[in-house]
Amino acid sequence: MLQLTDLHAYYGKSHILHGVDLHVGKGEIVSLLGRNGVGRSTMVKSIMGQVDIQGSIRFQEEELVGLAPHTIAHRGLGYVPEDRSVFPGLTVKQNLLLGMKSNKQTGRWSIDDMFDIFPRLRERADTLAGVISGGEQQMLTLCRTLMGDPDLIMIDEPTEGLAPKIVAQVAELLDEIKNRGISILLVEQKLTIALKISQRLYVMGHGKIVFEGTPEALRGNSPVREEWLEV
Repeated sequence: MLQLTDLHAYYGKSHILHGVDLHVGKGEIVSLLGRNGVGRSTMVKSIMGQVDIQGSIRFQEEELVGLAPHTIAHRGLGYVPEDRSVFPGLTVKQNLLLGMKSNKQTGRWSIDDMFDIFPRLRERADTLAGVISGGEQQMLTLCRTLMGDPDLIMIDEPTEGLAPKIVAQVAELLDEIKNRGISILLVEQKLTIALKISQRLYVMGHGKIVFEGTPEALRGNSPVREEWLEV
């Protein structure tokens, strides 16, 4: 479904990604692990057309390199950034409605689905998004992206700074996303979550992929974990 081949990414003269190869199949949860600063977020931004790149990014057999971010989104790619980008002057419900590609859209998700999964959002439906908690903003950003009915969703650090109860809810939502046939590329630092929900994992170090395999393979590879993941 998503195929990256020899991907290089740059911020000005800084060379961040060095020949990354990665793929995500239909209905898969694939996690991208690594320490801060190794290029994980840059890779996701590269896929969305936000970074200068060289190489190939194909999604559902179409080349994405050179397309504008909004065009890429309309191809069926969803992106949940790590900075919880809500519209602060709009209510929670208005933020969700903005996530829809059109008023006539009938996709796999409804506002009621979002409220059922995260009841706290239902309670805050008429509250301005700028005054809800960080955890609630994270839930809102994730749900707003799903309202666009993507075929693949890329989620950057969804559990960062969240309370354990909310982390558990996010993990449940990721399973539900997969159950509805949507692929997930998850950027995550919490190894326990990635090992639990992923079919495959990549580990990145210094802008390159240093490991690809199953959760079982990573559990059994202590040298990779010690060198590239553990503090």
